Amino acid sequence: MDKTYEDHLRLGRQAGMRYAVASPENARAGYAGARLANQPGSSLEFMDHREYQPGDDLRRVDWSAFARTDRLTVRLYRQEVNPHVDVLVDGSRSMALEGTAKAEATIGLAALLAAAAENVGFTHGTWLAAESWQPLANGTKSPDCWGPMDFDYAGNPSQSFEVLPPSLAPRGIRFFLSDLLWLGDPLALLARLAEKAAAVVVVQVLADADANPTQRGNLRLVDVETSAEREVFVDAVAERRYRTALARHQQNWNRAARQAGALMTTVVAERLIEGWELGDLVAAGVLKVGRQ
Repeated sequence: MDKTYEDHLRLGRQAGMRYAVASPENARAGYAGARLANQPGSSLEFMDHREYQPGDDLRRVDWSAFARTDRLTVRLYRQEVNPHVDVLVDGSRSMALEGTAKAEATIGLAALLAAAAENVGFTHGTWLAAESWQPLANGTKSPDCWGPMDFDYAGNPSQSFEVLPPSLAPRGIRFFLSDLLWLGDPLALLARLAEKAAAVVVVQVLADADANPTQRGNLRLVDVETSAEREVFVDAVAERRYRTALARHQQNWNRAARQAGALMTTVVAERLIEGWELGDLVAAGVLKVGRQ
């Protein structure tokens, strides 16, 4: 295995020892009594209520509460659900943009999240979007054991879903790592990620060159996905247009994330690897600082 790749995994795993995955509020509903047994739904000990969601078992609707409040709620019992985290990584070429830290940050972040899951006894799996969504070799084990994570796919994760979607654990917490820099309807992808999930977290990984382009003058741009080349002149006006287009694209993803019930945050790769600070995810209750 490539020594550089091993280093990225090691540094990410070391950083992950400072964190623990923390089930957000909507995930807790799926993890009621999470560590108490082995099979879901067999216990009859009542725990709590939560709002009804499409797909919930109608036998668990509290009809007496509905008569009192005119709101559909379901009873939660002490379920024996094994908490699980799926880390889904965009394997497209733009994630390894030459001269940037995008690949390093993405690999390290995947390892960090796996370690943070292990810190609270959650199982985990890692998936890579290529021609189809494929499980990473040894991706259910410690990041030290992971097989190669290649960023050489010429398409995007939405196309991978159409070929073969990942087999995700129901009621799991799902982290999607991508630069999100492709055209298309983000809601279609996010709705599929959110199906039967306890929580979905989208982490947009951008290079500093993606977020803050500084080069000016006559440039030759190469599309890393298609290898197509284009001569452009970049001045202050062109830079403003780019920043406006990027902000609009991010707004579209944020809007789709809210519609799908997902959380979205953006990190800049070069800044992330400096200290592996994930304050947005900690503030959102997705991660906790310190091993539990």
